[in-house]
Amino acid sequence: MSVTAPRYLTRFQCLTESCEDTCCAGLVVPVSQARWRILQDAVAGGPDAARVQAFVLPDPGSGAGAEAAYIAKREDGHCTFLDERKLCSLHQKYGEAVLPDACAMFPRVPTRRAERLEVTGSFGCPEVVRLCLLAEDALEQVPVEASLAGRPELARELGGEDAWSRHADSVRSVALRVLEQREFPFASRLFMLGELARRLGSFYFRGTEAFAEEGADALLAATLSDFTSVPSLMGLHQQLASISLPGGPWAAICGTVLKSRLGSAGSARFHTWARGVLESYGGAHASPDEVWALHAERRAKLESMLGPRVEQYFRHYAVNHWLRVPFTDAPSLMDYVFKLTLRASVLRWTLSGHPTVAALCEARTDDAQARLDAAAVECFQLSAKHLEQSPELHSLAQGLSGGAGVDALPRMLVLLNGL
Repeated sequence: MSVTAPRYLTRFQCLTESCEDTCCAGLVVPVSQARWRILQDAVAGGPDAARVQAFVLPDPGSGAGAEAAYIAKREDGHCTFLDERKLCSLHQKYGEAVLPDACAMFPRVPTRRAERLEVTGSFGCPEVVRLCLLAEDALEQVPVEASLAGRPELARELGGEDAWSRHADSVRSVALRVLEQREFPFASRLFMLGELARRLGSFYFRGTEAFAEEGADALLAATLSDFTSVPSLMGLHQQLASISLPGGPWAAICGTVLKSRLGSAGSARFHTWARGVLESYGGAHASPDEVWALHAERRAKLESMLGPRVEQYFRHYAVNHWLRVPFTDAPSLMDYVFKLTLRASVLRWTLSGHPTVAALCEARTDDAQARLDAAAVECFQLSAKHLEQSPELHSLAQGLSGGAGVDALPRMLVLLNGL
Protein backbone atom coordinates (compact mmCIF):
# COMPACT_ATOMS: atom_id res chain seq x y z
CA MET A 1 0.00 0.00 0.00
CA SER A 2 1.33 3.44 -0.90
CA VAL A 3 1.37 6.08 1.84
CA THR A 4 1.50 9.80 1.04
CA ALA A 5 1.31 13.07 2.95
CA PRO A 6 1.69 16.74 2.11
CA ARG A 7 5.27 17.86 2.61
CA TYR A 8 4.40 20.07 5.57
CA LEU A 9 3.60 17.01 7.70
CA THR A 10 7.11 15.64 7.18
CA ARG A 11 8.36 18.84 8.86
CA PHE A 12 6.00 18.67 11.81
CA GLN A 13 7.27 18.46 15.38
CA CYS A 14 5.21 19.22 18.47
CA LEU A 15 6.31 22.53 20.02
CA THR A 16 5.25 21.41 23.54
CA GLU A 17 5.63 24.33 25.95
CA SER A 18 6.45 26.73 23.10
CA CYS A 19 3.05 26.19 21.48
CA GLU A 20 0.46 28.93 21.85
CA ASP A 21 -2.27 26.33 22.40
CA THR A 22 -2.68 22.79 23.67
CA CYS A 23 -4.16 19.94 21.65
CA CYS A 24 -6.91 19.07 24.11
CA ALA A 25 -7.95 22.56 25.27
CA GLY A 26 -11.65 23.07 24.71
CA LEU A 27 -12.16 19.61 23.17
CA VAL A 28 -13.62 16.38 24.50
CA VAL A 29 -11.06 13.54 24.63
CA PRO A 30 -12.83 10.18 24.20
CA VAL A 31 -11.28 6.91 25.40
CA SER A 32 -12.11 3.58 23.79
CA GLN A 33 -12.76 0.50 25.89
CA ALA A 34 -9.52 -1.10 24.69
CA ARG A 35 -7.35 1.94 25.54
CA TRP A 36 -9.09 2.37 28.88
CA ARG A 37 -8.10 -1.17 29.84
CA ILE A 38 -4.49 -0.63 28.71
CA LEU A 39 -4.30 2.53 30.80
CA GLN A 40 -5.84 0.88 33.87
CA ASP A 41 -3.43 -2.05 33.61
CA ALA A 42 -0.43 0.29 33.23
CA VAL A 43 -1.21 2.34 36.36
CA ALA A 44 -2.56 -0.52 38.52
CA GLY A 45 -1.02 -0.54 41.99
CA GLY A 46 0.90 2.67 41.37
CA PRO A 47 0.59 6.32 42.39
CA ASP A 48 -1.51 7.25 39.33
CA ALA A 49 -4.18 4.58 39.75
CA ALA A 50 -6.41 6.81 41.86
CA ARG A 51 -6.07 9.74 39.44
CA VAL A 52 -7.01 7.58 36.46
CA GLN A 53 -10.01 6.23 38.33
CA ALA A 54 -11.08 9.75 39.32
CA PHE A 55 -10.52 11.55 36.03
CA VAL A 56 -11.22 8.99 33.30
CA LEU A 57 -14.98 8.97 33.49
CA PRO A 58 -17.41 6.47 31.98
CA ASP A 59 -19.46 7.93 29.17
CA PRO A 60 -23.09 7.26 30.08
CA GLY A 61 -24.12 7.71 26.46
CA SER A 62 -21.60 5.30 24.96
CA GLY A 63 -23.86 2.24 24.90
CA ALA A 64 -22.25 -0.42 22.76
CA GLY A 65 -20.02 2.11 20.99
CA ALA A 66 -16.24 2.04 20.98
CA GLU A 67 -15.84 5.25 23.00
CA ALA A 68 -16.48 4.09 26.55
CA ALA A 69 -15.11 7.01 28.55
CA TYR A 70 -13.75 10.53 28.40
CA ILE A 71 -11.05 12.45 30.25
CA ALA A 72 -12.17 15.11 32.70
CA LYS A 73 -10.89 18.65 32.22
CA ARG A 74 -9.58 21.21 34.65
CA GLU A 75 -11.38 24.49 35.18
CA ASP A 76 -9.13 26.14 32.59
CA GLY A 77 -10.27 23.63 29.96
CA HIS A 78 -7.01 21.69 29.81
CA CYS A 79 -6.60 17.96 30.32
CA THR A 80 -6.23 16.82 33.91
CA PHE A 81 -3.06 14.91 33.02
CA LEU A 82 -1.27 17.83 31.31
CA ASP A 83 1.88 18.92 33.12
CA GLU A 84 3.42 22.38 33.40
CA ARG A 85 5.38 21.88 30.16
CA LYS A 86 2.18 21.13 28.21
CA LEU A 87 3.18 17.46 28.02
CA CYS A 88 1.06 14.44 28.89
CA SER A 89 2.23 13.07 32.24
CA LEU A 90 0.76 9.64 31.47
CA HIS A 91 2.61 9.44 28.16
CA GLN A 92 5.90 10.28 29.81
CA LYS A 93 5.54 7.63 32.52
CA TYR A 94 3.83 4.78 30.69
CA GLY A 95 4.50 5.29 26.98
CA GLU A 96 2.52 5.94 23.86
CA ALA A 97 0.36 2.82 24.23
CA VAL A 98 -1.69 4.31 27.09
CA LEU A 99 -2.78 7.32 25.06
CA PRO A 100 -6.35 7.51 23.77
CA ASP A 101 -6.47 7.21 20.00
CA ALA A 102 -7.33 10.88 19.57
CA CYS A 103 -4.23 11.93 21.52
CA ALA A 104 -1.91 9.49 19.76
CA MET A 105 -2.96 10.61 16.28
CA PHE A 106 -3.57 14.35 16.61
CA PRO A 107 -2.91 16.44 14.57
CA ARG A 108 -2.59 13.76 11.88
CA VAL A 109 -5.67 12.55 10.00
CA PRO A 110 -5.16 9.25 8.11
CA THR A 111 -7.61 8.14 5.41
CA ARG A 112 -7.49 4.92 3.45
CA ARG A 113 -8.57 5.27 -0.16
CA ALA A 114 -8.56 1.98 -2.07
CA GLU A 115 -4.94 0.82 -2.12
CA ARG A 116 -3.38 3.94 -0.66
CA LEU A 117 -3.18 5.70 2.68
CA GLU A 118 -3.30 9.49 2.74
CA VAL A 119 -2.23 11.41 5.84
CA THR A 120 -3.12 15.07 6.29
CA GLY A 121 -3.04 17.53 9.19
CA SER A 122 -5.70 19.16 11.32
CA PHE A 123 -5.82 22.95 11.48
CA GLY A 124 -6.72 22.62 15.15
CA CYS A 125 -2.94 22.58 15.70
CA PRO A 126 -1.16 25.96 15.31
CA GLU A 127 2.06 24.36 14.08
CA VAL A 128 0.21 22.47 11.34
CA VAL A 129 -1.39 25.75 10.27
CA ARG A 130 1.98 27.49 10.25
CA LEU A 131 3.67 24.78 8.20
CA CYS A 132 0.77 24.44 5.76
CA LEU A 133 0.02 28.11 5.11
CA LEU A 134 3.48 29.62 5.00
CA ALA A 135 5.65 27.35 2.82
CA GLU A 136 5.09 27.45 -0.93
CA ASP A 137 5.80 23.70 -1.28
CA ALA A 138 3.77 22.71 1.78
CA LEU A 139 1.12 20.73 -0.09
CA GLU A 140 3.38 18.79 -2.39
CA GLN A 141 2.40 15.13 -1.97
CA VAL A 142 5.37 12.96 -0.98
CA PRO A 143 5.75 9.27 -0.04
CA VAL A 144 6.04 8.65 3.71
CA GLU A 145 6.15 5.77 6.17
CA ALA A 146 2.82 4.55 7.50
CA SER A 147 4.05 5.33 11.03
CA LEU A 148 3.60 9.02 10.25
CA ALA A 149 -0.12 8.42 10.74
CA GLY A 150 0.41 7.56 14.41
CA ARG A 151 -1.92 4.57 14.44
CA PRO A 152 -2.45 3.79 10.74
CA GLU A 153 -4.63 0.81 11.58
CA LEU A 154 -7.27 3.29 12.73
CA ALA A 155 -7.36 5.15 9.42
CA ARG A 156 -10.82 5.84 8.16
CA GLU A 157 -11.57 3.71 5.12
CA LEU A 158 -13.34 5.29 2.17
CA GLY A 159 -14.69 3.71 -0.93
CA GLY A 160 -17.63 1.64 -1.97
CA GLU A 161 -19.39 0.34 -5.01
CA ASP A 162 -22.00 3.10 -5.13
CA ALA A 163 -21.54 5.77 -7.81
CA TRP A 164 -21.15 8.59 -5.25
CA SER A 165 -18.04 6.90 -3.84
CA ARG A 166 -16.79 5.32 -7.04
CA HIS A 167 -16.36 8.64 -8.86
CA ALA A 168 -15.16 10.65 -5.86
CA ASP A 169 -11.47 10.58 -6.78
CA SER A 170 -12.16 11.96 -10.26
CA VAL A 171 -14.30 14.78 -8.89
CA ARG A 172 -11.80 15.65 -6.18
CA SER A 173 -8.93 15.67 -8.69
CA VAL A 174 -10.71 18.25 -10.85
CA ALA A 175 -11.63 20.35 -7.80
CA LEU A 176 -8.01 20.43 -6.65
CA ARG A 177 -6.90 21.41 -10.14
CA VAL A 178 -9.38 24.31 -10.14
CA LEU A 179 -8.08 25.52 -6.78
CA GLU A 180 -4.54 25.62 -8.17
CA GLN A 181 -5.51 28.00 -11.02
CA ARG A 182 -3.73 31.00 -9.54
CA GLU A 183 -4.40 33.26 -12.49
CA PHE A 184 -7.93 33.62 -11.14
CA PRO A 185 -8.91 35.24 -7.83
CA PHE A 186 -9.69 32.84 -5.00
CA ALA A 187 -13.36 33.87 -5.01
CA SER A 188 -13.58 32.98 -8.71
CA ARG A 189 -12.16 29.53 -8.03
CA LEU A 190 -14.78 28.88 -5.38
CA PHE A 191 -17.44 30.09 -7.81
CA MET A 192 -16.10 27.60 -10.36
CA LEU A 193 -16.47 24.82 -7.80
CA GLY A 194 -19.99 26.03 -7.06
CA GLU A 195 -20.84 25.88 -10.75
CA LEU A 196 -19.32 22.40 -10.96
CA ALA A 197 -21.53 21.36 -8.05
CA ARG A 198 -24.59 22.90 -9.73
CA ARG A 199 -24.01 21.05 -12.98
CA LEU A 200 -23.39 17.74 -11.24
CA GLY A 201 -26.13 18.18 -8.69
CA SER A 202 -29.01 16.79 -10.75
CA PHE A 203 -27.44 13.34 -11.14
CA TYR A 204 -24.35 13.02 -8.91
CA PHE A 205 -25.11 13.03 -5.17
CA ARG A 206 -25.21 10.64 -2.24
CA GLY A 207 -27.65 7.84 -3.02
CA THR A 208 -27.84 8.61 -6.73
CA GLU A 209 -29.28 5.94 -8.99
CA ALA A 210 -28.61 7.84 -12.21
CA PHE A 211 -25.52 5.75 -12.98
CA ALA A 212 -27.63 2.62 -13.34
CA GLU A 213 -28.73 4.11 -16.68
CA GLU A 214 -26.63 4.66 -19.77
CA GLY A 215 -25.17 8.10 -20.26
CA ALA A 216 -24.45 9.16 -16.67
CA ASP A 217 -20.79 8.19 -16.77
CA ALA A 218 -20.29 10.05 -20.04
CA LEU A 219 -22.12 13.11 -18.70
CA LEU A 220 -19.92 13.13 -15.58
CA ALA A 221 -16.75 12.85 -17.67
CA ALA A 222 -17.86 15.65 -20.02
CA THR A 223 -18.80 17.94 -17.14
CA LEU A 224 -15.48 17.38 -15.40
CA SER A 225 -13.63 17.99 -18.66
CA ASP A 226 -15.23 21.44 -18.96
CA PHE A 227 -13.57 22.42 -15.70
CA THR A 228 -10.11 21.57 -16.98
CA SER A 229 -10.53 24.05 -19.84
CA VAL A 230 -9.01 27.47 -19.17
CA PRO A 231 -11.41 29.27 -21.58
CA SER A 232 -14.36 27.74 -19.73
CA LEU A 233 -12.93 28.82 -16.39
CA MET A 234 -12.25 32.30 -17.76
CA GLY A 235 -15.91 32.59 -18.74
CA LEU A 236 -16.98 31.75 -15.19
CA HIS A 237 -14.49 34.24 -13.76
CA GLN A 238 -15.90 36.98 -16.00
CA GLN A 239 -19.42 36.01 -15.03
CA LEU A 240 -18.63 36.45 -11.33
CA ALA A 241 -16.74 39.70 -11.97
CA SER A 242 -19.82 41.19 -13.65
CA ILE A 243 -21.97 40.73 -10.53
CA SER A 244 -22.15 43.56 -7.98
CA LEU A 245 -23.76 43.02 -4.58
CA PRO A 246 -23.92 45.12 -1.40
CA GLY A 247 -21.39 44.05 1.22
CA GLY A 248 -23.39 44.62 4.38
CA PRO A 249 -25.11 41.19 4.29
CA TRP A 250 -21.73 39.45 3.96
CA ALA A 251 -20.34 41.34 6.98
CA ALA A 252 -23.47 40.53 8.99
CA ILE A 253 -23.18 36.81 8.24
CA CYS A 254 -19.52 36.64 9.25
CA GLY A 255 -20.14 38.60 12.43
CA THR A 256 -23.03 36.31 13.35
CA VAL A 257 -20.80 33.24 13.19
CA LEU A 258 -18.23 34.74 15.55
CA LYS A 259 -20.71 36.21 18.00
CA SER A 260 -22.68 32.97 18.21
CA ARG A 261 -19.65 31.17 19.66
CA LEU A 262 -18.74 33.69 22.34
CA GLY A 263 -21.24 32.21 24.75
CA SER A 264 -20.34 28.56 24.20
CA ALA A 265 -16.63 28.27 23.36
CA GLY A 266 -14.70 27.62 26.55
CA SER A 267 -11.30 28.94 25.49
CA ALA A 268 -9.94 32.16 26.97
CA ARG A 269 -7.61 32.49 24.00
CA PHE A 270 -10.56 32.25 21.58
CA HIS A 271 -12.50 34.88 23.54
CA THR A 272 -9.56 37.32 23.50
CA TRP A 273 -9.11 36.87 19.77
CA ALA A 274 -12.82 37.08 18.93
CA ARG A 275 -13.37 40.22 21.00
CA GLY A 276 -10.29 41.80 19.42
CA VAL A 277 -11.71 41.19 15.94
CA LEU A 278 -15.13 42.56 16.87
CA GLU A 279 -13.64 45.67 18.49
CA SER A 280 -11.46 46.22 15.42
CA TYR A 281 -14.66 46.53 13.39
CA GLY A 282 -16.18 49.07 15.74
CA GLY A 283 -17.69 46.87 18.44
CA ALA A 284 -21.32 46.03 19.13
CA HIS A 285 -22.73 49.29 17.76
CA ALA A 286 -21.14 49.13 14.29
CA SER A 287 -23.63 48.52 11.49
CA PRO A 288 -22.99 45.79 8.86
CA ASP A 289 -22.39 48.49 6.23
CA GLU A 290 -19.78 50.18 8.45
CA VAL A 291 -18.08 46.83 9.07
CA TRP A 292 -18.12 46.11 5.34
CA ALA A 293 -16.52 49.46 4.56
CA LEU A 294 -13.66 48.74 6.98
CA HIS A 295 -13.19 45.24 5.60
CA ALA A 296 -13.18 46.43 1.98
CA GLU A 297 -10.62 49.13 2.76
CA ARG A 298 -8.32 46.72 4.57
CA ARG A 299 -8.73 44.04 1.91
CA ALA A 300 -7.62 46.51 -0.76
CA LYS A 301 -4.60 47.57 1.30
CA LEU A 302 -3.59 43.99 1.98
CA GLU A 303 -3.87 43.21 -1.71
CA SER A 304 -1.50 46.03 -2.59
CA MET A 305 0.95 45.14 0.20
CA LEU A 306 1.00 41.34 0.31
CA GLY A 307 -1.69 40.07 -2.04
CA PRO A 308 0.15 36.90 -3.21
CA ARG A 309 0.85 35.97 0.41
CA VAL A 310 -2.84 36.21 1.36
CA GLU A 311 -3.79 34.22 -1.75
CA GLN A 312 -1.42 31.47 -0.66
CA TYR A 313 -3.07 31.24 2.77
CA PHE A 314 -6.50 30.64 1.28
CA ARG A 315 -5.35 28.36 -1.51
CA HIS A 316 -3.45 26.15 0.91
CA TYR A 317 -6.33 26.16 3.35
CA ALA A 318 -8.83 25.07 0.70
CA VAL A 319 -6.59 22.41 -0.81
CA ASN A 320 -5.82 20.95 2.61
CA HIS A 321 -9.56 20.90 3.37
CA TRP A 322 -10.28 18.89 0.21
CA LEU A 323 -7.47 16.49 1.07
CA ARG A 324 -8.49 16.04 4.71
CA VAL A 325 -12.30 16.12 4.60
CA PRO A 326 -13.96 13.75 2.09
CA PHE A 327 -16.68 15.58 0.19
CA THR A 328 -18.61 12.30 0.16
CA ASP A 329 -19.43 12.94 3.83
CA ALA A 330 -21.78 15.66 2.60
CA PRO A 331 -25.15 14.88 1.02
CA SER A 332 -24.12 16.71 -2.14
CA LEU A 333 -21.14 18.47 -3.66
CA MET A 334 -23.02 21.77 -3.39
CA ASP A 335 -23.42 21.32 0.36
CA TYR A 336 -19.67 20.75 0.68
CA VAL A 337 -18.66 23.72 -1.50
CA PHE A 338 -21.18 26.06 0.13
CA LYS A 339 -19.88 25.29 3.63
CA LEU A 340 -16.27 25.66 2.49
CA THR A 341 -17.16 29.08 1.07
CA LEU A 342 -18.81 30.12 4.33
CA ARG A 343 -15.74 29.02 6.30
CA ALA A 344 -13.43 30.90 3.93
CA SER A 345 -15.59 34.03 4.25
CA VAL A 346 -15.40 33.96 8.03
CA LEU A 347 -11.63 33.49 7.82
CA ARG A 348 -11.27 36.42 5.45
CA TRP A 349 -13.43 38.59 7.71
CA THR A 350 -11.50 37.68 10.86
CA LEU A 351 -8.16 38.21 9.12
CA SER A 352 -9.15 41.72 8.04
CA GLY A 353 -10.43 42.33 11.55
CA HIS A 354 -7.38 41.03 13.38
CA PRO A 355 -5.90 43.97 15.35
CA THR A 356 -2.43 43.26 13.94
CA VAL A 357 -3.76 43.41 10.38
CA ALA A 358 -5.76 46.54 11.11
CA ALA A 359 -2.57 48.20 12.40
CA LEU A 360 -0.59 47.08 9.34
CA CYS A 361 -3.21 48.60 7.06
CA GLU A 362 -2.72 51.92 8.87
CA ALA A 363 1.07 51.85 8.73
CA ARG A 364 3.15 49.17 7.02
CA THR A 365 6.29 48.05 8.86
CA ASP A 366 9.49 46.34 7.75
CA ASP A 367 8.31 43.08 9.32
CA ALA A 368 4.83 43.29 7.76
CA GLN A 369 4.88 39.80 6.27
CA ALA A 370 5.98 38.15 9.51
CA ARG A 371 3.27 39.98 11.44
CA LEU A 372 0.64 39.12 8.84
CA ASP A 373 1.74 35.46 8.92
CA ALA A 374 1.35 35.35 12.70
CA ALA A 375 -2.13 36.89 12.50
CA ALA A 376 -3.17 34.44 9.78
CA VAL A 377 -2.00 31.43 11.79
CA GLU A 378 -4.02 32.62 14.77
CA CYS A 379 -7.15 33.24 12.70
CA PHE A 380 -7.05 29.97 10.79
CA GLN A 381 -6.25 27.84 13.84
CA LEU A 382 -8.78 29.33 16.22
CA SER A 383 -11.45 29.24 13.53
CA ALA A 384 -10.73 25.56 12.81
CA LYS A 385 -10.85 24.64 16.48
CA HIS A 386 -13.80 26.70 17.69
CA LEU A 387 -15.90 27.79 14.69
CA GLU A 388 -15.76 25.45 11.73
CA GLN A 389 -17.33 22.38 13.33
CA SER A 390 -19.73 24.30 15.53
CA PRO A 391 -23.45 23.52 15.31
CA GLU A 392 -24.06 27.25 14.94
CA LEU A 393 -22.07 27.41 11.68
CA HIS A 394 -23.69 24.30 10.25
CA SER A 395 -27.18 25.57 11.07
CA LEU A 396 -26.40 28.92 9.49
CA ALA A 397 -25.01 27.25 6.37
CA GLN A 398 -28.15 25.15 6.04
CA GLY A 399 -30.36 28.20 6.29
CA LEU A 400 -28.28 30.35 3.94
CA SER A 401 -28.06 27.66 1.28
CA GLY A 402 -31.71 26.71 1.42
CA GLY A 403 -30.72 23.09 1.88
CA ALA A 404 -27.77 23.26 -0.58
CA GLY A 405 -29.73 22.06 -3.58
CA VAL A 406 -28.80 22.83 -7.18
CA ASP A 407 -30.31 26.33 -6.79
CA ALA A 408 -27.92 27.29 -3.98
CA LEU A 409 -25.29 28.88 -6.24
CA PRO A 410 -27.00 32.33 -6.42
CA ARG A 411 -27.13 32.29 -2.60
CA MET A 412 -23.40 31.55 -2.54
CA LEU A 413 -22.71 34.82 -4.35
CA VAL A 414 -23.32 36.74 -1.12
CA LEU A 415 -20.49 34.77 0.52
CA LEU A 416 -18.12 35.22 -2.40
CA ASN A 417 -18.63 38.97 -2.26
CA GLY A 418 -16.16 39.54 0.55
CA LEU A 419 -13.44 37.15 -0.53
